[in-house]
Amino acid sequence: MRTARILACAAIVLLIAVFISGVSFAQEGSKVQSKQPAPAKGKAATPAAEPDEVAVMDTNYGTFVLEFFPKDAPNHVRNFKKLARSGFYDGTRFHRVIKGFMIQGGDPLTKDTDPRNDGTGDPGYTINAEFNSRPHLKGTLSMARAASPNSAGSQFFVCLDAKPFLDGQYTVFGQVLKGMGVVEKIGNVPVKGPEPSMPVEPVWLKKVTIMPRADYVKAEKAKAQVTPAEKKTDPKTATGK
Repeated sequence: MRTARILACAAIVLLIAVFISGVSFAQEGSKVQSKQPAPAKGKAATPAAEPDEVAVMDTNYGTFVLEFFPKDAPNHVRNFKKLARSGFYDGTRFHRVIKGFMIQGGDPLTKDTDPRNDGTGDPGYTINAEFNSRPHLKGTLSMARAASPNSAGSQFFVCLDAKPFLDGQYTVFGQVLKGMGVVEKIGNVPVKGPEPSMPVEPVWLKKVTIMPRADYVKAEKAKAQVTPAEKKTDPKTATGK
């Protein structure tokens, strides 16, 4: 009898021990599971950073260079570069020039001989506005549009002076890096028309070249390192004798 009681007590103690150990394991398992991060749902891949590039704008009045603000207006920057690389802007004209305000270009219809449609062209699509905190200063590159904020396509303008009333109404996506004197020269051409803003003589955007900033800087340094002797003109050649 005594032996039976001892065995019964031992069995009860064993059962309690198994129960407690089972609860402890379950709790520990839940702790481990809770430490594991939940799987991401619908997380978009991080877009690649926009390369640091500049646009060399070759006109019949000289060359100026633009730099971009991809962090402020990534879609506008990509759109401009894409169009430039395709040759879209080559051979277009700055069709709207308002002294002290801005010069406007980028309309493919300025390639034809009908000035009446100038200012109405686009690449066949529009891009949404990317209004940002960048102000419209002298040399600012901004996107032209129609009445709708999301009607920009290819036309752009460069400010000839600070124009704060444009801030938050048009998308700033770059600025003049070099050659503001050329922009000002274009801004002072004689104009005609009702506004008036149509240049009397065509102002051509002959070619737009997109290139890495590092390559542009390297080329500029190479130009600056040309010695006075290399720049000097042979007197015989100059006089034609």
